[in-house]
Amino acid sequence: MNMYGDNFAIILVLFILLVIVGCYCKAY
Repeated sequence: MNMYGDNFAIILVLFILLVIVGCYCKAY
């Protein structure tokens, strides 16, 4: 249960970083 929560948090952070980088590259 705890491990699943940690994995979900890591995936969520990676997804947010991917979106931020994508928007930054588009704007740039």
